[in-house]
Parts: sequence; structure tokens; C-alpha cells
Amino acid sequence: MTDILMPALSPTMEEGVLAKWHIKVGDVVSAGDVIAEIETDKATMEVEAVDEGEVLEILVAEGTEGVKVNTPIARLAGDDAAPAPKKAEAAPAAEAPKEAPKAEAPKAETKAAPAPVAASGERIFASPLARRLAAMAGLDLKAIKGTGPHGRIVKRDVEAAQASGGAKAPAQAAAPAAAEAKATPSLAQMGIADGTYDLIPLDGMRKAIARRMVESVNNVPHFPLFIDVELDALMAARAQINKMLEPRGIKVSVNDFVIKAAAMALKAVPEANASYTPEGIAMHHNADVSMAVAIDGGLITPIIRKAETKGLAQIATESKDLASRARDRKLKPEEFQGGTFSVSNLGMFGIKQFTSIINEPQGCIMSVGAGEQRPVVKNGELTVATVMTVTLTCDHRVVDGATGARFLQAFKPLLENPLSMLA
Repeated sequence: MTDILMPALSPTMEEGVLAKWHIKVGDVVSAGDVIAEIETDKATMEVEAVDEGEVLEILVAEGTEGVKVNTPIARLAGDDAAPAPKKAEAAPAAEAPKEAPKAEAPKAETKAAPAPVAASGERIFASPLARRLAAMAGLDLKAIKGTGPHGRIVKRDVEAAQASGGAKAPAQAAAPAAAEAKATPSLAQMGIADGTYDLIPLDGMRKAIARRMVESVNNVPHFPLFIDVELDALMAARAQINKMLEPRGIKVSVNDFVIKAAAMALKAVPEANASYTPEGIAMHHNADVSMAVAIDGGLITPIIRKAETKGLAQIATESKDLASRARDRKLKPEEFQGGTFSVSNLGMFGIKQFTSIINEPQGCIMSVGAGEQRPVVKNGELTVATVMTVTLTCDHRVVDGATGARFLQAFKPLLENPLSMLA
């Protein structure tokens, strides 16, 4: 028998919801079959089978919350020590025919941190039992040579590595959850009596947001920079552009202009398109702009990749698609992980000015307020203009005050003269 384990569908996933099964006991699954749907803290994703095999038992019922990564969720027919791959030579006569098919953890697991992956990104094949034994023994599967079919790592390989004292896995950083729990007092400790409130349990997304924001505030020395941007020329240009794009069903938003201007400013001031790491400052080659999208239960930041190379129409199309799929929790991990700069816009809610928490490991996040009619002085005379306040929060370890100011100096004229972005 072989266990199918709860996959980690992103590097930060620790647990998830087994939302739905697409298989039942007695079914025979083939490679590529969708066997389940799993909700992470960010999205709902389908899990596919890798090989074929008969479902012997469903161990976790659909709808179960808080299923830890690598927990057995189903059991299939198979033999761990010597699985017979598909289209291989016949199994030895001593083996029962039913033991030849083999199914293992879903393909999505190959993207996860707990699953063994070579430095080149190629998957290292190991049976679920071998993975569990290696994890329990603190062994790194990437350092173990497999002796099973096609180099597959099996139980005996892990036992041999353990006996030799090699293949030790690097030490894992301690989870901050315990420290955070100790630091947060209960309502009773704060004098709020039971029965005077309704308690809504924390889901995976809210827990992840809470943990990451606490880590960011505590670990990142940050500071804000504020600037006002006049939008009258942008609003006029936007009206003309949208009239031209109307036959194509595309509508460009102010936020699309902001994303494009931010990307171009990041290329003009590359020091702002950077991340702090213990090894050095990572200078990113492209402006991959994350845009904050509010969804039920939290926030997610889908990414416009290489935004500096894209026109307003393409940015508008991508941002609309990403935001729609984000609200439906249908984004793939690569669509919301790995941005180099973030934009958070609360202008549509009438928020005039705010400061955002940095989305690590990015060096900056831009907070965009509402455009409103304000009195301004031009050439010594008082007049009225549509003005928007923008706040840039910077990680002082990588973006200092002068660098942040130069970025805003490059950003502001792009929005105030939007035709410069079309050249």
C-alpha cells in the first residue's frame, strides 16, 4: 500500500483545506487525473495523480480544515520497496499482479519546499514512505542516491544513508507562531468577558497574513515618503485611451497607469527595484509589480510580470484577469509569488492617504490614495487641481531616503505627463 500525502502547493504552505475529492474507493486513477481540490491560504488548486493505481481508502474526508502538509490523505495499492513503473518489464512472479501499479503524492507537491527537488528544478523521485523516513531522520533526500526503478529513492536507501550518518538536512528555522502566541494576550487577560463577543475562527489565509505582517514590522527597518501627484492630464488621457479601446472591450484604470509608471520608474532608478538578503542586495532585472487585491478573508498580491515591457492595454487586461481569478482563489502560486515591488490602492474607497506594510522580501511598497479636487498654487496663483497622495514605504536596509526620493522624482512626472509612457 502507498499513502498519498497532503501536498504543499506553495513554499509557505503549512496546512490547507481538503475541499473536494474527485475519486472514491475502488476507482483506478491514471497519470494526470485530477484527484482532489485543496484550498491553501491563497488559492484553491487541483491536485493531479502522477501514476496509476487503485484507491483503497480515503483517509481525510472532503471539507476537512487544517490538514497538515505531508499528512496521509488517501491510500492506494502499491509496493514501496520495489514499485514497478508503467510500461516497464513484468513484475517478478513472487509479486501479486495488483502490487505492480503505483501512485504517489500529487504532482503539485513537486513545487513545494518539503518535496525533494534538485537544484536544477528537476524532481527527485522518492516514495512517500522514503520521504517520511527521511524527514523523521533529518536527512536531505537530494543527497541520497536511489536504487529503486529509474533511480527512485526507496526505504532501503534512506536506511542506508541514516546508518552511514550522511545526507543530513539543513536545520530549519523555528516557527514564529509560538512566540507570537505568547506575545498576544487573550481577551480575558484584557478584561473582556466571555459571551460579549462572537469569535470567528482564523482561516489559513488570515493566519498567514498575520504571521507575515508581524514578521515584516518586527524585522524590516522601514520609513515612509509622501508625494502629491496631479491627475488632470492623466484623467483626460485615460478618457481618450478608453474610447479608442472600447471596441476591444478593454478599460484602463488609474491603477493601471500607476503600475506602468511604477515599473518605468523602477527601471530608471534600479536601486529601488531591489531586495535585501543576508548574502547581499539583490538587484532585480525586471519590474514585476505586485498589486494588492482584497478578497474574502484577506489579501493577495497577483503580479504583473515585466510590467516595464507592457503597454497600458495589456496591463489592464492582465490586471483584470488576475484580480478576477484572485477573488475566485484560482491563481497559481507563480502568479502571486516573487514580485519585486508592490502597489496598494485604496483610492476607490475614498482613502486620502495611508502607509502600507512592506511585502518581504521586496524593498518597497507604494500606497495610492484617492484623487480629489484640491486647491493648489501655480505661478503664484491659486487654482484647483485633481491631486492624489502617494506614499512609498521603504526597507531602509536596501532603499535609503535619497534612493526612495529619486524613485518618486521619476514616478511623478510619468503620471502628470502620461503621454510620456506611450512613447
